[in-house]
Amino acid sequence: MKPNRRKFIKSLGNTSLALGALPLMGFNSEEKIEQRILFKDKRVSENSKIRIAGIGTGIMGHNNIDTALKVPGVELVAACDLYTGRLTHVQEKYGKQVDVTRDYREILNRKDIDAVLISTSDHFHARIATEAMKNGKHVYCEKPMVKSIDEGLPLLGQYRKSNVVFQVGSQPISGLAYAKAKELYKSGAIGNLNCIEAAYDRQSAQGAWQYTLPNDASAKTVDWDTYLSGMAAEPFDALKFFRWRNYKEFGTGVAGDLFVHLLTSIHYILESNGPTTIFSSGQLSYWKDGRNVPDVLAAIMEYPQSQHHPEFQLTLRVNFASGKGPTNFVRFIGDEGVMEVSGNSVTIQHSIMAEAPEIGGWDALDTYPIAMQKEIMDTYNKKYKEAQKTRPVKDPIKFVSQDQDAHVDHFVDFFDGIRNGNPVIEPPEFGFRACAPCLLCNDSYFSKKVMHWDPDHMFVR
Repeated sequence: MKPNRRKFIKSLGNTSLALGALPLMGFNSEEKIEQRILFKDKRVSENSKIRIAGIGTGIMGHNNIDTALKVPGVELVAACDLYTGRLTHVQEKYGKQVDVTRDYREILNRKDIDAVLISTSDHFHARIATEAMKNGKHVYCEKPMVKSIDEGLPLLGQYRKSNVVFQVGSQPISGLAYAKAKELYKSGAIGNLNCIEAAYDRQSAQGAWQYTLPNDASAKTVDWDTYLSGMAAEPFDALKFFRWRNYKEFGTGVAGDLFVHLLTSIHYILESNGPTTIFSSGQLSYWKDGRNVPDVLAAIMEYPQSQHHPEFQLTLRVNFASGKGPTNFVRFIGDEGVMEVSGNSVTIQHSIMAEAPEIGGWDALDTYPIAMQKEIMDTYNKKYKEAQKTRPVKDPIKFVSQDQDAHVDHFVDFFDGIRNGNPVIEPPEFGFRACAPCLLCNDSYFSKKVMHWDPDHMFVR
């Protein structure tokens, strides 16, 4: 499967997203990359009011509520959290008219709530999402959609029985750069894909999930028993509640938090169902604060050929003590170029081989008898024209989205699905196919085994 190069060149001239251009210094100081600015139509449909509730009001919960309320016609009516301090702040921030509770079931039983935003610790995602759908609520669920593989198919079964909209919250794919990358890949921008490199590195205490603890954290201010629902009883531990990502009992580590963003973007751009073989290796290198998940993790995944892409290899990395500083990119490597997606930009660089193979230079030709060298060169020059001996040259180009908030657009997409019945960009089947290989990275890390996955039927082989 080899995308057409002429189709790619033509598409650059016709695209409605490329509205401006200016020179930009590129990957190295010796070349200039043409930069094109991506813009988006900001019109939003407001056909009816949507009443929402936030379940989980920590860092991501607050961000999700703030972002959802930027969409016209959305009203926050209730919020749930297991820590009373956050419920106090919800009413300080959004008003006393917002009802608060420590029991999410009270929210799900209300008839006046249309949609819930689930931003809890990972171990509650599938449970609350499933119950919400049973109660007819539309669901926005933070990634990873599930904490364990065995929660995936039951959740999907409930979704298929429910007449609700379900959006998974890996919001970067709603960015224009990802849409442009998808268009460029389909147009043949990099030739035939053979491998992908992706990384999401950090270098800070907050980046490594060492969040500030409240000074009143206790079993009185936190509903610890509910937090442990279904688990063995243990004494209250503020770190396991407020820094839950550090513990595999409640979170999914760097794989479930960050690998899933990388796979989400890859699967969206390629329209891929996922890999068949997964292996990961890592270590606890720097943040030795009692956590039981690695702070450095690498993985390799093998993707089979599909109708949308050839067979390729994917390598992933997260490093929470990266001396290079924070890094976030997905690099698609083909036999004619490289496409790198990072933040709000996508950059294409090319290296295209000549049609004729090289001859001479670092070659065995010079070791043969002189008469034979002449004969070989004569034959070569008769076979190939000068144009066939020259590498084609294509200028690099960078597309940058301007004045766009992907998080807002992810919610616009969700609420548009509710109002108008339009398909959302990240439905639960897509979300499960993105998170399952990441969860298998954890299984591979802890078991030191290669994991095998059926990406089409979504089960472990």
